[in-house]
Amino acid sequence: MLSNVMAAVIGCVGIAAYGMVVGLFLQGVDRKCAAHMQARVGPPIRQPFIDIGKLLCKDNVVPDHAVRAVFNAAPLIALAASITILLYLPLGSIMPVLGEWGDVVLIMYLLTVPGLAMMAGGFASGSPYATVGSQREMVTMIAYEFPLATGIIAIAWRLSAAGIADPFLIATIARTPVWSVTGPLGWLGLLLLLIVLAWVTPAELSRVPCDTPEAETELAGGLLVEYSGRNLALFSLSLAVKTVAMATLAVVLFLPWNPSWYIELEPLAALIVDVLFFIIKLVLVVFFSVSVIRVMMARFRINHLVTLYWKYLGIAGIAGLALIVLDATLGMGVVV
Repeated sequence: MLSNVMAAVIGCVGIAAYGMVVGLFLQGVDRKCAAHMQARVGPPIRQPFIDIGKLLCKDNVVPDHAVRAVFNAAPLIALAASITILLYLPLGSIMPVLGEWGDVVLIMYLLTVPGLAMMAGGFASGSPYATVGSQREMVTMIAYEFPLATGIIAIAWRLSAAGIADPFLIATIARTPVWSVTGPLGWLGLLLLLIVLAWVTPAELSRVPCDTPEAETELAGGLLVEYSGRNLALFSLSLAVKTVAMATLAVVLFLPWNPSWYIELEPLAALIVDVLFFIIKLVLVVFFSVSVIRVMMARFRINHLVTLYWKYLGIAGIAGLALIVLDATLGMGVVV
């Protein structure tokens, strides 16, 4: 019993370190790629690490009119929630630390917690800019949750229709590529859902063109305008970890393959190769769903953002779900 507890603690610490390091690395890659696409040199990939180091060395400034307890607790809650998400997600061929105690529905709920913490911190700061930013964050979360839920539920349902046990467990989804149990109509539906998830990712991470809650040119930083020093560093780390979580979710749902499934390797070599290949997939997901989109689009107005997610992406998600259901009904896929 004690050994299991120690293993869980070591696993949690390791996953937390992995999430922060890889998250900052992905942010650095994103900034570098975006700069090159705009014909700029851009900062070095290590720049996010430098920024976090500087922020951690600075003092916190808490506004006189802020609710101090909530203002200081919000960054900690955001970072803790982001790390908790990773505990339910696999790393290459390494199964989740807490995979037996949660499923994709729990992950969907946990994804909202960092945003709720940022909203609480913005409201608690007492700044009118932060208040408007928090209101926008609330509207944005309501907008993108429906398309996200549609994609996740559709994939789990298709695995269930194929006769696979525990289809909502993330370990089951990671071990069973949904593409292998669907037919042509199902593949078309999955492509639609993949596009939907690619557009949900910038909104989850508050990146251009969905950064209306921060909107530096309008709200001077929005819900984070009053944050500085270590508190701002914690919020930045939470966004970095959440970047890893969103990219991992996309990989698990749509790109779960590992090299060790097809190449015979020693156990340690297979583990290392799978992890490296997994990180490459994370980089590709961030590149196409964050870097490319934010380079080719300007910031949405909040009403345009809601229209995009509720109308266009919502319809696309329902269409993808309908194609997957039709694929199962016609028996085009594989039944396990």
